[in-house]
Amino acid sequence: MVASWDDELGDLLARIAGRFTRVEPRKRGFAYVRGLLAPLERRNGWTLAEQAGDGSPDGVQALLCSPCWDRDAVRDDVRDYVVEHIGDPDGVLIADETGFAKKGNRSAGVQRQYSGTLGRTDNCQIGVFLAYATGKGRALIDRELYLPVSWTGDRDRCRRAAIPDEVAFATKPQQARMMLERAIAAGVPFAWFTADELYGQNPGLRGWLEEQDISYVMATRCDDEVASGLHTTTRVDALIGKVPGGAWRRTSCGDGAHGPRVYDWAWLPIRRPFLHGRRGWVLARRSVSDPTEIAYYVCFGKRGTRLRELVRVAGSRWAVEESFQTAKNEVGLDQYQVRRYDAWYAHITLAMLAAAFLVVTRAGEAAKGAPTTAITR
Repeated sequence: MVASWDDELGDLLARIAGRFTRVEPRKRGFAYVRGLLAPLERRNGWTLAEQAGDGSPDGVQALLCSPCWDRDAVRDDVRDYVVEHIGDPDGVLIADETGFAKKGNRSAGVQRQYSGTLGRTDNCQIGVFLAYATGKGRALIDRELYLPVSWTGDRDRCRRAAIPDEVAFATKPQQARMMLERAIAAGVPFAWFTADELYGQNPGLRGWLEEQDISYVMATRCDDEVASGLHTTTRVDALIGKVPGGAWRRTSCGDGAHGPRVYDWAWLPIRRPFLHGRRGWVLARRSVSDPTEIAYYVCFGKRGTRLRELVRVAGSRWAVEESFQTAKNEVGLDQYQVRRYDAWYAHITLAMLAAAFLVVTRAGEAAKGAPTTAITR
């Protein structure tokens, strides 16, 4: 079985071989991916160099900064590989960000900023990612480094971190839109998009999704206002507050680490016309143990959409957290030691490729009936 996995990894590496214009960076790129998949306690320049048989991390650093390979083309290969093996027309695309704690102020995009990953405001970089989830598995398929205005407004500082002059400021919802556009152009099969309230409360992203006829379920704040009648709007928490007790439905939105995630759910229509003859809803998720704990979502989709479908999509957002956990714990997504913009994209892209290999391998073994818990690096 292990020999078969090694053959499959070789096939995946052969798939990206043409993205390197020289033999040396290609060999180092392959060794880097194998190092990320190796059972190392940490995956930094020194440990990956030692795993590859090098006496210093110079070759690893040269690979990450090398202009002799196309990071975005490899990203596209990762996406296509994932879709080829776990793609499904009922799939869900998920946008979310994760933080990378850093020291100093020279790493591209670093500043004191809030990170949900760290649970506080700290000195960190923020990466915005697009994940793809289906019944067969979930994986990260796209990425963007968030650059605060403190960076994009200082071009000299940008140049010192190898950030190209044409890279302008973009909000996280704008970065999510860019990644969605790439997924759509590539023909990624999916039925829904979901994200947390940073994206859900953004009217520009919601409007664009509706224009593109992309069904969505996105979290939003309790004070978000939606149309509730002719020329009237109502806060979503006030709207849900009018739902009678008997209208709540207890159901699972998917399995978690400790079994089914069971909540009480309610929904109400958003009373305004939508493009393409679609409908809109406010969805609410209430804790079973603490009924005062309620989360809210804004939704857009086809007429006839059932509550259980919105619940399924809302629950699928956890897939991106699981993807982050897999990529960080198993292939060192967050264990890089680079400052340059191009080097960040290099490491993150190769880590995504390594994580995608694990996802596809597990999906393949699951299809054969093999115990996937035994699959390790």
